[in-house]
Amino acid sequence: MSTLAVNVDHVATLREARKINYPDPVSAALLAELAGADGIVVHLREDVRHIQKRDVRLLRDTVQTKLILEMATTDKMLKFAMDILPDFVTLVPEKREELTTEGGLDLISNLDTTKYAVENLKNAAIPVTIFIDPNNEQIDLAKKIGADAIEIHTGNFCDAKNQVEQNQEFERIINSANHAKSLGLMVNAGHGLCYSSIKAFKGTNVIDEFSIGHSIVSRAVLVGMEKAVRDMLKLIGNL
Repeated sequence: MSTLAVNVDHVATLREARKINYPDPVSAALLAELAGADGIVVHLREDVRHIQKRDVRLLRDTVQTKLILEMATTDKMLKFAMDILPDFVTLVPEKREELTTEGGLDLISNLDTTKYAVENLKNAAIPVTIFIDPNNEQIDLAKKIGADAIEIHTGNFCDAKNQVEQNQEFERIINSANHAKSLGLMVNAGHGLCYSSIKAFKGTNVIDEFSIGHSIVSRAVLVGMEKAVRDMLKLIGNL
């Protein structure tokens, strides 16, 4: 059965909107774990627009499941990751002007930099996931440079303008997931998934873990974090 990693970035987004000390993403992570989440995800951006280094350090000390650190492939982030030692690192692209991550990491254009990051992280005994678009060439390169897992970018599927486009994007995801599995990679999926779109994965059985943040945090504003996580876990359990 697929597992759920809860991204608490947008709890920090609410906090940073007023530059105060609440709501606390560390507390949100605790509640998510109590509700049954299998992991906690945070993206430490170089512009620290939401998650701060302090948050990651506290999460490293308090998370009881697994801590997944999303980060860019920079020397500064590598140094921080090797100091914190998260349970997983997910390498992602990053642009200052974007509202959120806009697509997968292009390994064709960034192969040497990404390979360097993977080698350094694995030398520190940190397993590495690469966030990439559903594309077999990208997946082959992820395997070639030593990634342990991929996370398939599901944003295009979630943002599809009509059913035909949505079906095409979903087929790309499943085909890519099957290809990655054939190479021995773990397969995660995330970006834009919500309580409605997650239902499309019923019966597919190829995604090891879903990484979901904004949708859960948005529901948590109305019903509380524990219920929001349990609601998503129930949907995933029925896939």
